Amino acid sequence: MAVLIPAFGSCRFDSTGERRLAERLEQKLDDDYLLWHNVPIGPKQTHPDFVIIHPRRGALILETKDWHLETIRSATRQRFDIAPDGIPKTVINPLAQARHCAIQVIDALQRDKQLIHAEGPHQGKLIFPWGHGVVFTRITRRQFDAAGLGEAIEPHLVICQDEMLESVEPEAFQQRLWDMFPHAFGKVLSLPQLDRVRWIMFPEVRVVSQGGLFDNDASVEAELPDIMRVMDLQQEQLARSLGDGHRVIHGVAGSGKTMILGYRALQLAQAAAAKPVLVLCYNEPLAVKLAAMMDAKGLQDRVHVRNFHKWCRQQLVAYGQPVPPQGPRMFDKMVENVIQAVDRKQVPSGQYMAVLIDEGHDFQPEWFKLVVQMVDPTTNSLLVLYDSAQSIYEKAGKKRGFSFKSLGIQAQGRTTILKINYRNTRQILDLASKVAAGVLQPDAADEDGTPLLHPISCGRDGQAPMVIRLPSVKDELRTIRELLTNAHAEGHAWGDMAVLCRRHEMMDECARELARNGVPHQVRHRSGDFRPLDDTVKVMTMHASKGLEFPVVALPGVGQLPEANEDAQEEARVFYVAATRATHRLIVTASGTGAFGEMLSPP
Repeated sequence: MAVLIPAFGSCRFDSTGERRLAERLEQKLDDDYLLWHNVPIGPKQTHPDFVIIHPRRGALILETKDWHLETIRSATRQRFDIAPDGIPKTVINPLAQARHCAIQVIDALQRDKQLIHAEGPHQGKLIFPWGHGVVFTRITRRQFDAAGLGEAIEPHLVICQDEMLESVEPEAFQQRLWDMFPHAFGKVLSLPQLDRVRWIMFPEVRVVSQGGLFDNDASVEAELPDIMRVMDLQQEQLARSLGDGHRVIHGVAGSGKTMILGYRALQLAQAAAAKPVLVLCYNEPLAVKLAAMMDAKGLQDRVHVRNFHKWCRQQLVAYGQPVPPQGPRMFDKMVENVIQAVDRKQVPSGQYMAVLIDEGHDFQPEWFKLVVQMVDPTTNSLLVLYDSAQSIYEKAGKKRGFSFKSLGIQAQGRTTILKINYRNTRQILDLASKVAAGVLQPDAADEDGTPLLHPISCGRDGQAPMVIRLPSVKDELRTIRELLTNAHAEGHAWGDMAVLCRRHEMMDECARELARNGVPHQVRHRSGDFRPLDDTVKVMTMHASKGLEFPVVALPGVGQLPEANEDAQEEARVFYVAATRATHRLIVTASGTGAFGEMLSPP
């Protein structure tokens, strides 16, 4: 069965014939076929009905027409005169329509030197075949021939109603598709080449560096990068298939949850709605990063990104409710005041077209109950992203054991689980899991609970993490500074690096070491100190790093963990979160006799 994007239940079909064709394509094509329905493609984001890609066969663009024979009054190679519902009009020949979409994409693909023949008779042409065709879902082959429509569209470029029946053998159906190609090559697209095709054809699934979640610059003039990272097919299908209603995604660290949230926010922002979209998370640096991305795309008025407590304070100020003074329970009281004000209808509910919650495992049950009320009931659009393994803000002794239904989140049947970690190399994930093995044991839960998931590596290999034993913290920080300087000399930007510390005191020591040696850096002590786009080494706590990622990450002080007064399992969870921030290179330094250092030190 072919991979259909969006998933069948989320597709918006223009006609019953289009729906029937989608069923046939999904059922009669093998599982190495990729199939997109009504997804914008190429530099000008045209909308063909179907795009089919096969690693050996090539790429095919299909236009679907649900016309009866009597609908067509006359036809030429340029136009069709039709009278749907008895009202005459002239439209472009559907084959010309399909060719127009195909040519735009082919021209863009041929700009990529890795997708064209470098020499020989086909020099400068794509290394894989491409074609285009038309499907008439209500006209039989006999009717097509008798009406002389072959004068307007070459017969081999058409699939007719009787050639897409359920009874038609898959081989015969597939042959009809591949007859639409003008030629065939023997070369098979590799997975990296297939990613390049998707990167160019579907700008929305591009993944870029820490500065943004993905890039949608589809301009023909844009320079093509050497490495093109795109969403995994499962991630793309999930992102494109999200609809209204309540939805929950359980995903391990590095599974692309935040990327999917960003795609969904952009998708919702394009809707002509009177109310904005709200994105909430617990961590202030993550909120800053997401907000910077939305600002860069000019969506700050359509998508409001806040960390939860900042949003609560803004609600109290906006609606004239009391803001609690500074104090030990200030944040708790702030939330209580908002909840009470909503109950009294002094803060209105239904303020947002949709609410998207990142890092939902950091939210308390009463927060969810509050946020659910902020969704406009006419759209009822709520998305919650969750990973129990990264829950590092729970109050001591408070065990999580709620169902989403009890909090007003109606996500039964609309819950997705992502187990594959795409962010980290296999070596980095292995090291992080070595310390956190005791807290990564998967537990059983129905889809309405909050299961703990064990991450599965996507198999991407890289450098082995550096675990360095040193006599003192001072030696650790000097070594980290030297290694970061070397990484910069090798081509890593300062903004690609982060030093994640367990305590604020070590952050300050690290900042002094970097400052003495002229290394540009930024220390995140409090709200407002994080500027994700600055080309500086980010120095922050392990807690504050959650939701972020950096190509190069250093973790000092691991030899002192867990500290005597801390829960070993919770400390392991914090270490796991910090270590999995690294996408390419992880540096761990250890002085002291803590269990984590002993665990990671070579025998």
